[in-house]
Amino acid sequence: MADDLGDEWWKSEAAGGGGGSADPSDNEEKEKDTNMIEMMQQEPTPVPASPKPKECFLLPAKEKDEGAPKTKKRRKKKISDLLAKSEPKPGVPEDLQKLVMDQLSIKRSVIELEELKLPDSCFLPANDLSHSLSSYLKQICPKWAKLRKNHKEKKSLVMLIICSSALRALELIRSTSAFKGECKVLKLFAKHIKIQEQVKLLEKGVVHLGVGTPGRIKALIQQDVLNLNSLKYLVFDWNWRDQKLRRLMDIPEIRKEVLELLEMRLISLCRADSLKLGLF
Repeated sequence: MADDLGDEWWKSEAAGGGGGSADPSDNEEKEKDTNMIEMMQQEPTPVPASPKPKECFLLPAKEKDEGAPKTKKRRKKKISDLLAKSEPKPGVPEDLQKLVMDQLSIKRSVIELEELKLPDSCFLPANDLSHSLSSYLKQICPKWAKLRKNHKEKKSLVMLIICSSALRALELIRSTSAFKGECKVLKLFAKHIKIQEQVKLLEKGVVHLGVGTPGRIKALIQQDVLNLNSLKYLVFDWNWRDQKLRRLMDIPEIRKEVLELLEMRLISLCRADSLKLGLF
């Protein structure tokens, strides 16, 4: 009987782990094992990948279709293109007459326009592009020597030549050497010459011939320094062209000043038959 009780106690000890209460160190080890298994089963957090550098690719050039029609850009016509196709034509009195009417007809009545018309009788023969300046002036003014000797009035001129620039004025003055004789010539432009200097020259002595730009000539007339009473000849440097192949009246600011100058008093002198116009 005692042997049977001992066997049962041994079996219960073996099955129950050595008694009625469990060892706490065993429980802690089990928890550690469980935590380790859970940590191993958790998925690792992904590390963001560093951005790759962008690559640039050159696209191959498109092959031109030889059979396709080519579109040409429309190019503006230049004065040089027009001159290349046709010979330059000399200016004629009708050119100036038409220009005056077209430009001055704005905001003017019919009666006012009649007073601005340049009569045919005031025009001298125009240069046919075969003359030098001296030969042309000799043709239109054969009695220049007499006019020069009889002119005694200060602040006035006998002949006035209008051009587009100071450099052109100097060139024209040199070209008058065979015509002018002993007359006094005055430069009437603004470049490098103050208007006070020109005023002194007009007031001090007698001047026969003036060559210059319309802007400075207009300013002298407005200041009552240049008197037009003795003026007999007005010549426009009409046919000469600058580096851009523009003539005198092709330059907008010059054209405007010439028209203002004509309107001031020159047209009325032409209508009174006391002033003659020439186109060189």
